[in-house]
This record gives sequence, structure tokens and C-alpha cells, in this order.
Amino acid sequence: MASVIKENIGNLHDKLTVKVTKEDYFPAFEKAIKEYTKKANIPGFRKGMVPVGMVKKMYGASIFYDEVIKSVEKGLQEYLVKEKPEIFAQPLPMENDLRGLDMNSPAEYDFPFEIGLKPDITLDAIATAKPLLHKVKTTAQMVNEEVEKLVTKHGTMNDVETVSGNESVLNVLFEESDAEGNPVAEGISKDNSILVKYFSEDFRPKLEGKKVEDSVVLQLKEAFPEKEREWILSDLGLDKEDISSTEKYFKMTITKIGLIEKKELNEEFFNQVFPGKDIKTEEDFRKILEEEIQKQWDAASRNQMHDQLYHSLLETPVQFPDEFLKNWIEIGGKEKKSREEVESEYPAFVNQLKWTLISDKIINENKLEVTEEELRNSMKAEIMNYFGQMNLGEDTQWIESYIDRMMKDENQVDSTYRRMITEKLFNWLETQVTPEEKATTSEEFLAMQEHHHH
Repeated sequence: MASVIKENIGNLHDKLTVKVTKEDYFPAFEKAIKEYTKKANIPGFRKGMVPVGMVKKMYGASIFYDEVIKSVEKGLQEYLVKEKPEIFAQPLPMENDLRGLDMNSPAEYDFPFEIGLKPDITLDAIATAKPLLHKVKTTAQMVNEEVEKLVTKHGTMNDVETVSGNESVLNVLFEESDAEGNPVAEGISKDNSILVKYFSEDFRPKLEGKKVEDSVVLQLKEAFPEKEREWILSDLGLDKEDISSTEKYFKMTITKIGLIEKKELNEEFFNQVFPGKDIKTEEDFRKILEEEIQKQWDAASRNQMHDQLYHSLLETPVQFPDEFLKNWIEIGGKEKKSREEVESEYPAFVNQLKWTLISDKIINENKLEVTEEELRNSMKAEIMNYFGQMNLGEDTQWIESYIDRMMKDENQVDSTYRRMITEKLFNWLETQVTPEEKATTSEEFLAMQEHHHH
């Protein structure tokens, strides 16, 4: 039986030397040779009648190598099962000269491996965490803005002849050009749909009274304010971080002009937005809308507090077997990486690894789990949310069949599980802290999110 000798070679970094003797592998080698003679197909010999010497001469070295390696792997796995070391990944083979393997002179061989040991983690950061719960209060202005969005969203689009104001909807063709509107060779060409109010205030007068097929030449940095410019750049396939992108000129040709006839604030509209609530008055509609907006701010506040807890936990001091992990990154993937690539990737890698260890510890110690029923209910909620307010009829048996198919998709199940177990993890963390509430304006909160987004 193979023996294993353990030797510490660094912080949480051990060397395992697997020693195999002739008795560990040679009987299996001789048996394999005999089996091979029965099925070898060599010209000049009938099947099953090939001499053992011929098989050894032709295939012996390869078979010998395979049997030695099998005995090494068996010894290593038996050691890991018996000793149960908490390790990262699988043991990595260390450099070893295999030229000494000789079937004609079987001997004792040593095969070294390195392992990285998982560190012990203490979660003192939870007890000392003092997160802030930023409370944003829904204002009348927020409700008014949301009402305006809803009456526009549910309104009717009518084609019109000319651009008549900020609410005009333009279907346009962007064609990259110079400042005079001459096309750029192999330049960008892209259709888009834009409300006039998304252009900068100084540029809007240039659109007033324009008709279908009319064109204007614009420079992105002049035509759009910063907020709208970002998604315009993205839609045109330009890098928003590259300042030169905003310097580009485009000839913009109007292909269609529309104007939305907004919905009236009546009972039909109220119940279209909130089906089943039987809303009669605008006052009740605005009250429910205010409650829904507040729920969204409260959820965003909780998520932001979760982010604080996440960073508090990441500050937990954890030691890692750095050398082993770097070696694993270098040779453990499909393609070997350079040491420069390893050093570049390592900080982000070890940061994610730290979070994995911390979250696993919380999940295991507190027996957090996601049941099959919870997975199915979550998938059902996703389906219902996807179809929104559509009338699905009384027979919804097809939904269960659809969920059955989703449950057979490993990627779908894994994605849903990860999202749900993460929610449970942070819900548990919430119960372990007493946050300090802080009144925050919507502008302050959004700026905070923009500054720290991941």
C-alpha cells in the first residue's frame, strides 16, 4: 500500500510525498500485460496468441507508467479520504523526473504534490458592524414624476407631420459624418428612437418644426446632456470613458415623428396600472403609488446596507496559501498562464475566494438552505412577472410544466439557487445588526450608489 509523507513548505501550504513500492503497482502491471495479450491486434499473430514479450516490447513502458500513476493516485485519494484535510481545489503535482520509471527494474518511487489548506475564519466583524440605513422619503414631486411616466407609458402613439415640442418622439438614423455632414468612410450607422426632451436644451430649438426626411448635423457632446449621452454612446457602440467619442459628429435624419396621447387620470387608467385594487379616485391612486415608490426606496436602502455588511465582512483578516493558489491559477486552468497574468488576477481572485469562504461559513453554521419548493415558487414568480398584466386565462397548468423543464436545466437551477441563498444570507445578517437610520435625500442616495456600484 502506498504511503504518504506530509511536510509543511509554507503558510497553509503542505507537500505530500506519495511513496509507491514494487508491491503497490507491479502485480497490476503484470495483470494488465496479460490482459493486453488477449486483445492485442498485431500483424502476424492471431488474436489472443501474441507473446507476452512482444506486448512488453511494444506497449510495456506505457502500461507500466499507467499502473504506477494509478497506484499513486489511489494512495493519494486514500490519504485525503482518511485524513480529511480542508484543502483548496485538488493537489497539484510538483516537478518530478519520471525518466527513472523502468519496467525492467521496478523500484520504489516518490511523487510529490502540493496542497493549499483552507484557513480558519472568525466572523467578529458581524458583532461589531454598525451599518447605516439610509432612509429616503417619497415626496410629492416623485409621485408627480411617476404619474407623468405612467400616463405616457400607457398612452397612444400617433404619427404627426412635424416636431412640435419636448414630448415629440423621433425615429432617427444616425450616420457618422464630419462637421459639415459629409459621411465618414466605414463610419457608424444606427437607428434609434428618442424623445426631444432627451436632447440638451440648447439643441432642442434646432429640431422644432422639422419633418420626416429632414436632417441635422450634431456633435454628441453638444447635442446631449451627460446623463443621456452615456446611453447614446453605448447604443452607438462607443466607449463612454473615451472623451474623444463625444467629439464625433453625426448626421441625424428623422425617419418618423410621433406624439404620445397621454392617458387620462380616470378609473380605467388607475386599474390598468394597479389591476385588482379597484381604485376609484385620483387621491387613492396617488396614495397607492406613493406606497409603491416608498417600497422601492426601502428595498434600495436595504440593498445598500447589505453592501455595507458585505464590505465589513471582507475586512475580516484571512490568511491564504498564496503560493499554492498562484500555482493553481497558473497551471490549473485549460491553458497555462504567465506569472505576470497570475499576479495581475490574484488580488480579485483572492477577494472573491475570501467572500466564498465567509458566505459558506455563514450558510453552513446557520443551516441556511433553499428547498425545491422555494426554487419552484421563485421560478413561477419570474414567469408571472415576465407576462405582467397579460390575461393568462384560467388554465395555468402549462406554467407547472414549464417549471418542470426549468428544474431540469442545471444552469437555471444553479442561478436561481445562488440568488436565493444570497438573499437568505443577507436577510440573516440583517438580524444580527442594529443599523442606525439616517434621513437621506434621493439625490444623495443616487449619488452614493453611482459612486459605489458593483
